[in-house]
Amino acid sequence: MNARGSWALKGYLMLARMMTPIWRWAIQKRLQRGKETPQSLAQKWVTQPLPRPEGPLVWGHAVGVGEAMALAGLFAQMGKLWPQANFLITTTARTSGDALHQTGLPPRCLHQFAPIDTPATVDKFLDHWQPALAVWCEMDLWPALIHATAQRNIPHALVNARLDQASLAKRLWGRWIYQALLPFFTTLWAQNDETREGLIALGADAKQVVITGTIKSMSPPLACDAAQLHAWQEALGSRPVWLLASSHPGEESLALRVHTLLRHSYPNSLLLIAPRAPARGAEVVKGCPNGTLQRSTSTALPGATDGVYVADTIGEMGLWYRLATVAMMGGSWAPVGGHNPYEPLALSCRVLHGPNVWNFAESYLELDIKCLSQVAIDSEAIAQAVLAIWAQPSNRQSSPLQAAFEQLQSLIELAQS
Repeated sequence: MNARGSWALKGYLMLARMMTPIWRWAIQKRLQRGKETPQSLAQKWVTQPLPRPEGPLVWGHAVGVGEAMALAGLFAQMGKLWPQANFLITTTARTSGDALHQTGLPPRCLHQFAPIDTPATVDKFLDHWQPALAVWCEMDLWPALIHATAQRNIPHALVNARLDQASLAKRLWGRWIYQALLPFFTTLWAQNDETREGLIALGADAKQVVITGTIKSMSPPLACDAAQLHAWQEALGSRPVWLLASSHPGEESLALRVHTLLRHSYPNSLLLIAPRAPARGAEVVKGCPNGTLQRSTSTALPGATDGVYVADTIGEMGLWYRLATVAMMGGSWAPVGGHNPYEPLALSCRVLHGPNVWNFAESYLELDIKCLSQVAIDSEAIAQAVLAIWAQPSNRQSSPLQAAFEQLQSLIELAQS
């Protein structure tokens, strides 16, 4: 750690101590607005943590839903190789915790909220949990927590790290704190070469950075309500179903043009549209043909004459991926960068995507080669791809093999050392 990095970290820790009363005031305001619960506050201040299980414990931290699900998949794989271990996942957002509990945590795995990043609070957290290994997913790094963990000689791993030019440029403004934190990590898993070079530029030891690709391929399948799935299957019968998943403005109109072409061959086919922002549901319906059903305004299942269903609810993607044979993955025709292809593939739903997939460039390239996903630019190409998949309805592709990272065993060895 250089002198500037050392001073940056010392300054952060001093400020964190001084800010504790403000943290308490802000968190209390969140409780009053319904964004926190008494339980989440008790966990964040480590006044009522969950009981710690006996034996070695691996702790992982994530911020978003995708990162939390990726950690759950990683811990499920680690658990198979290390049956004596227990696991803890901490998140900062309630949505991430809700997603974990809805999908189902891996065996011997707990979830609770991460501690507030003040020296006194993180010490209480580490005193209670005593992890054998700390795993940070992507780039949500909390300096006080990382520093305190390193001071106890607990091995650190940063997994699924991803940096593009824009995100690296933002972090370079605070490079002194990264130069203080990144050397604490025993191993850093980068998704690609660009990320590896970015981590090194921010202060990581080049010898500790390895390229593993994304660990989101390890995410467990999204859950769904069994009774609801059965009701839909009964209502749909043998109707062919396809899905526009996580759509952005402009992509719904493209899907509707595709659906018009598909209805020439399959007049009873159904298009499910799940906008990325559920609040856009009413807007999406306005652009759809008459008779379109919308989830927020009707709980009715689609009838035989209903050709489009707008699914504008949160937490039901596991249902839509189970019903559809093929999904148009949104954000890849709009200039967004694409969304996670492993969620539909884990439920045997084939993937079509547009040209804009820089968020998952390596993943889509590999999946295209394996014929588990396919690029299709315009409505005619998308329709042809859907029809080709529907021509073999009993041949739904199995999900891709989860990557058995060579580094996985090394994590276990770190924790056991």
